[in-house]
Parts: sequence; C-alpha cells; structure tokens
Amino acid sequence: MNYYFSEELNDIRELCSEIAEKYIIPVRAQLDVENRFPAEIIRVMAESDLCGIYIPEAYGGSAEVFGGGSLALCVATEELSKACGGIAVSYAANALGAMPILLSGSEEQKQKYLPQLASGEKLAAFALTEPEAGSDAGGVKTRAGREGDFYVLNGTKQWITNGGEAQIYTVIAQTDPSRGARGLSAFIVEDGTPGFSYGKKEDKMGIRASSTRELIFEDCRVPAENLVSREGYGFIVAMKTLDRSRPGVAAQAVGIAQGAFEAAAKYASERVQFGRRIDSFQGIQFMLADMATQIEAARALVYATARMIDAGERKFEKESAMAKVFASDTAMRVTTDAVQIMGGYGYMREYPVEKMMRDAKITQIYEGTNQIQRSVIASAVIKETASGGGR
Repeated sequence: MNYYFSEELNDIRELCSEIAEKYIIPVRAQLDVENRFPAEIIRVMAESDLCGIYIPEAYGGSAEVFGGGSLALCVATEELSKACGGIAVSYAANALGAMPILLSGSEEQKQKYLPQLASGEKLAAFALTEPEAGSDAGGVKTRAGREGDFYVLNGTKQWITNGGEAQIYTVIAQTDPSRGARGLSAFIVEDGTPGFSYGKKEDKMGIRASSTRELIFEDCRVPAENLVSREGYGFIVAMKTLDRSRPGVAAQAVGIAQGAFEAAAKYASERVQFGRRIDSFQGIQFMLADMATQIEAARALVYATARMIDAGERKFEKESAMAKVFASDTAMRVTTDAVQIMGGYGYMREYPVEKMMRDAKITQIYEGTNQIQRSVIASAVIKETASGGGR
C-alpha cells in the first residue's frame, strides 16, 4: 500500500534498507550464533544520524523534520527488522531508554543526556522488570532511599535490553513501598556509578544479537538531581513511556513478518514439486495471500497509531496496545507459515526464517505481554462504552 510518506520518511526507509543490505544481512546469522551485540552496526546507524530521529532539534535530534518522530522511528525499526529483529531492537531500545527523559525529564536532564543519545555517542536502556515484577509493575522491589543529596539504590533488574552496552539507564525503583505502584520513582543512572554492576548475559531463544542482562544495585548512590519528574511518579513515567514505545515493538513485528514473507514467497516461486512451482498450488497461494493481508493490516494499524502520537493526541493507550497485539500475533503466524512453506529448508539455520520465527516470539512478550495488552484494550473499550462511545 502507498502511505504517501514525505520525502524525508522515504529517505529514512531507503537508508535503513541500505544499512540492512550492506551491514546486517551478511553477519546476522553469525551474531545470532555468537549471541553478540552489534556494536559496529549501531555505530554505522549513529553515523547515519538515525539515533536522533525521535528527539527534538533543541536537543540535537531531528524529530521535527519527520513530523514528530514516532512514525519515523517505526519506519526505521520496521525496515531494520526485516533483516534482523535482534539488531533492530538494539537500535529501538535506545529510544525506549531515552523516552522517560524526553517525556518527563527536567530541562537540565534533557540538555545533559538527550544530545548524547541523539548523536549515538551513548546508548540508553529502560529498567523496569525484576524477578518478581513484570506485568505487575507495582511488584518492583528495588529500593531507592534518600540520603542527603543522593538516593541510594539497592536491588536487581532483570532482562534489560541493551544491558551492559548502554551508558545511560532509566531505572524504576521504590521510594515508598507502603504506597505500592504510587510509591515508584524514576532515576537516571549512568554506567560506572559506584555500586552499579551487571549480572549474567542471558542466553535467549531469539533476538540473540541484542544484549539482555541483569542490572545489580548495591548501595548505588545516585545524585538527587537524577530523579525524573518527582517522587511517586515513576509508575506514570513508565506507563507514558511504554504507551509511546509499543508501536515500535509492533513495527519490529511487522518488519520480521515482512522479511519472513518475502523469503517464503521467493522460495515458493523457485521450488518445484510434482513438476510445478509450489506457488502454483492453491494451498500455498492461500497461505501467501493470508500472510500478505495480515502484514498489511498490521502495518496500517502501526502507522495510524504512530501518526496519532505525532499529531499530539493525548490518549492513545488503547491504540498502542492494539498495534502491539495485532502486529506481534501476525509476526508469529507469518513466520510459522513461512517455515511451513519452506518445509525442511525452513527448519534449517541455513535459511533465515528459522531465526525470524524465534525472533518473532518475543514481540508477544516484552513491553507488556499480549494478555496484558488485551486487558488494556478491554478496559478502554468498556470505559468508552460507559461514557457513550466517545474518545
């Protein structure tokens, strides 16, 4: 479909396509096997000015050029994900880590940190999940106690994308455990801060080119000026961040699905059985038709949600959840069907769809499981119905 992108958005897509072709595709299988972070490719993206497309010009970015930056970030993430979901999420997670500062940080925090992230000089990560706190953000146990001009953090964060590779972390911690989710606060913690260290690097099923690690805080003293917003607003900061980042996960899912679809369609056009190309069989044709339709529908939902955000809509929680659910479910279906179309070849690591199927699964899990997203959607629908159906 033609989405009538601006020249700038088309340029972003073409640039990411070139980076994928030249730098990602030749090494994606190797990085997957080695579970290795794509530092060199991230550097190429930074040098190509891709790291600041969602950050305003006042802080070294170029969001205004793209009408706000949310759609641009989705377009870039989708195109990179067609080649490798793991490398794409390493790029997109930088935006996730920066978003709390961009949305809720003080002017001083924005001036200090955002230009470094926009240039790609430094990477960011977002630290919410813990061993006992995933979908239930109120279960966060990491504690932050005020001591003079510092907050002292103690606790462990788990499964943090870009963990160990990022230099700037936005961390959600409890400042008043008696208040549950209302006692959470958000902090900026820099790599190298005494008391801040990294645990094991996870050995994952998919997105293996990305780094996923534990963050460990042991009497980690963080300057009070690194508190984002104010005490007790950490849950709000986190939710505002995730509402804006979920279309990015959805774009990753669309890209993975598109990559798998293209590989399967190409294979079907070349594979001969019973004296005929297999794309001449109706069974295969119907699978390809469903795959193409599902991808296009998911893409339309993702782009529409990103445009809502760029237009300054105040409420888009439901739409972000819808985009994430539909696109990630589509990615799982499409990659599974791609493997099926390619048969034994699809199951082999020599072909990319096996990896794409593994990469697709996480999009149904992180940044809020799809079961949680359906609860969010249902809650919004019920509220809208009770209020007469308006937004």
